[in-house]
Amino acid sequence: MNKFLLLAILLTASCNQDSVYIIANLPKTLDEVSGIETVPNSDLLWMLNDGGNVSKIYGLNKKGTIKKELKINAKNHDWEDLASDKKGNLYIGDFGNNENKRKNLAILKVSTETLKNSKKAKVERISFKYSNQKKFPPKKKKLHFDCEAFFHYNDSLYLFTKSRVKNNFGKTYLYKIPAKKGNHVAQLVSTFSSCDDVHCWVTSADISNDGKQMVLLTQKSFLVFTDFKSDDFFSGKLRTYNFKNISQKESICFKDNNTVYITDERAHGEGGNLYEFKLK
Repeated sequence: MNKFLLLAILLTASCNQDSVYIIANLPKTLDEVSGIETVPNSDLLWMLNDGGNVSKIYGLNKKGTIKKELKINAKNHDWEDLASDKKGNLYIGDFGNNENKRKNLAILKVSTETLKNSKKAKVERISFKYSNQKKFPPKKKKLHFDCEAFFHYNDSLYLFTKSRVKNNFGKTYLYKIPAKKGNHVAQLVSTFSSCDDVHCWVTSADISNDGKQMVLLTQKSFLVFTDFKSDDFFSGKLRTYNFKNISQKESICFKDNNTVYITDERAHGEGGNLYEFKLK
């Protein structure tokens, strides 16, 4: 057993999410919301839809009203998450890879000046490939190159993959690439497993502004890692917060060091909400 997984199991505190509450219903424009992020010195919550939708990001207020739309000069192959750095730049994760055969994986950087002043954005393209993927697609037992979660930390981007391996859906592979324009090889850092069923897919991630807490989102819960050393995020302590209801939750970000925002897609007459939860 992975030593970090064993440590995590020993230190896990599983809590019902009694204090999660809806703060807004999202507009139909964001029915397939897949990413949410805050940026420094702005009151807007930036969101995006996943693949098959228009190449736009949306700035919303806390009531769920769209206050700004920004057209991105790049195709939405399969946008899956948002991240930001301390300078206020925003990063779009175009790395959805359901069939594990994409060779055009990228992260699109939108400058802070563009977010403030423009209606249409040019982007810097951060292209990458996985260091340990040799076949496109790989064999069924190696379908772990889909990705829906990442964040920026100390001049690097950290990606958490989504497993499509039967009976091992809760396993995620953590990769690291430089947060700069160019073609990069994503280096494997470590792995982690939560549970095995399909609701354990990792769908979003973020790190707190003080760098002391890291969160991973799944449809059934979110995981908070603390007391880790450097970028060894799976070491240290783990708290698990279980949702009362399973929905298509696909984005999470920190509001502040003690509070997270969560969104879910609208499906079958449910979801399409912005939630807030204070960490205990």
